[in-house]
Amino acid sequence: MKKQTRAIHTRFQSPDAYNSLSMPVYHTAAYEFDNANVMADAFCGRSSAPDYSRVTNPTVIYFENKIKDLTGAKDVIAFSSGMAAISNSLMAVAGAGKNIVTSRHMFGNTYALITSTLSRFGVGARLCDLTDLAEVEKTVDENSCCIYLEIITNPQMEVADLRALAEIAHRHNIPLIADTTAIPFTEFDSHALGVDIEIVSSTKYLSGGATSIGGLVIDYGTCEGFGKRMRSEMLLNLGAYMTPHAAYMQTLGLENLDARYRIQSANTQALAERLRTLPAIRRVNYVGLPDNPYHDLARSQFGPTAGAMLTIDLADRDACFSFINNLRLIRRATNLFDNRSLAIHPASTIFGPFTDEQRRDMDILDTTIRLSIGLEDVDDLFDDIRQALQES
Repeated sequence: MKKQTRAIHTRFQSPDAYNSLSMPVYHTAAYEFDNANVMADAFCGRSSAPDYSRVTNPTVIYFENKIKDLTGAKDVIAFSSGMAAISNSLMAVAGAGKNIVTSRHMFGNTYALITSTLSRFGVGARLCDLTDLAEVEKTVDENSCCIYLEIITNPQMEVADLRALAEIAHRHNIPLIADTTAIPFTEFDSHALGVDIEIVSSTKYLSGGATSIGGLVIDYGTCEGFGKRMRSEMLLNLGAYMTPHAAYMQTLGLENLDARYRIQSANTQALAERLRTLPAIRRVNYVGLPDNPYHDLARSQFGPTAGAMLTIDLADRDACFSFINNLRLIRRATNLFDNRSLAIHPASTIFGPFTDEQRRDMDILDTTIRLSIGLEDVDDLFDDIRQALQES
């Protein structure tokens, strides 16, 4: 079956007593067992029976099984947020004296996690240009525990060569960990590109219109010991498992992901092309544009679509604030890939707590506005942007 069909028709792991078409939401903390032996097997991982909803829950397992079926992964764990998925994954591979090889081009909280939070536990951050393979080679050393990146960086819109990075990582016996949130995993095969561990903020495309918060760790089974540590240590000791209600909402979102993404990606492509006709916009940054420096690489890795995030640059910070204030249809909000289109000024919000020097190092410009494009008619979106620019 095709992916869209499988996304809808994954079977429940156990029959429902009332033959429900949708997986019931198991809003419960604990489960009763028939006897002590069955109970011991569940707690020690010798059976698939749920033992406690901080670690496993039937509604969440069903959501995880759908992702496994669609990606061919060995294991999938659903977390309470995208940041929880990132932090649990990095803590599973890192340790005191180890270092993470990554880029300065990352989402702000991920940058802070790697360069600040983990550093307090003795984990180093080795920052380099991941598009410069020679520099990556020089940066990886005997204490490196992984190469980590975003497949399209937020908001710099940089794309690195996954196959080449995977070759470097595997030669040094470390995993390539990729945040693939920018393009749905139904559109391309990250494991075929060499990714060992895929991280997704399911809050974004999967949630079906920003209904819930969640994150996914998709484990392809090629990083030795990772899966066991995630299940036996991270889940048990850090307590960041997805809630059953969030899993239910995101299961519904997954079932209509294909239809929504086709509209969103087409809207973004059309809008990016039209925005270049507006004189007030100094730059439109979208990898779907043929003259974008990452266009060919992105197309070879991710297929014909380029996601639903783009950035525009205006004259200065004041122009950006005025533009955002004048928007009438596009919402002033964070998040990505909602059904509604969203606008934010990253330098003053997501990256606001950083110093000027840090923002310069990360190429976060005062002139940049990030747009997440939704399901509205593209003519209405273009008209809103045009009127906001004329009033600014």
